[in-house]
Amino acid sequence: MTAIEDRCRLVLVMPEGDDAAARKTMLEDALRGGDVASVIVPQYGLDDGAFQKHAEALVPVIQAAGAAALVAGDTRVAGRARADGIHVAGGAEALADAMEKHSPKLIVGGGNAKDRHQALEIGEVGPDYILFGKIGGDIKPEAHPKNLALAEWWASMVEVPCVVMGGTDPASALAVAETGAEFVALCQAVFAEPANAAQVVASVNALLDEKAPRFED
Repeated sequence: MTAIEDRCRLVLVMPEGDDAAARKTMLEDALRGGDVASVIVPQYGLDDGAFQKHAEALVPVIQAAGAAALVAGDTRVAGRARADGIHVAGGAEALADAMEKHSPKLIVGGGNAKDRHQALEIGEVGPDYILFGKIGGDIKPEAHPKNLALAEWWASMVEVPCVVMGGTDPASALAVAETGAEFVALCQAVFAEPANAAQVVASVNALLDEKAPRFED
């Protein structure tokens, strides 16, 4: 993750797609909209070779915008594409294994905590961030209430930064910010209408600038 500002920042999650050039254009457009801390590039159903091509197309675009490129999937692809980090979808054991192999050279975060117990297990591993929600979990306009509750509890007592998956409505970013979470992840909210991606990123940043609570030093 790039440096935390004094409010919740935006993380983009790339949607599914098999056209690397189209995804690159879509991402370039979105990143023109303003501040983005990082972009998560999931493997989805792509085979390793295709995923490699996608990562090699997308990682430089992300880094040129000053964001951190996080690859979710084959960790060898992350290395070859010179990504900044890896996003691990599994739990504490998978994160611990990834950290042993790749930290601190790469950012390592993720997790799929469904409750406080799992979250604390992940926190004990000491990842660079924890995700509440799951990739592809943005199926309703609002962020999932359970993830908001976990984030509020977590942000009040644990130093490991948290990322919360928002909903399909860009305004869901504010509800995430109000939990005290450091980052809100958006996918469909930004990319459902690719032509509007930059505008959505700009509007989310404006909303967070105006209404998100500020972090204390």
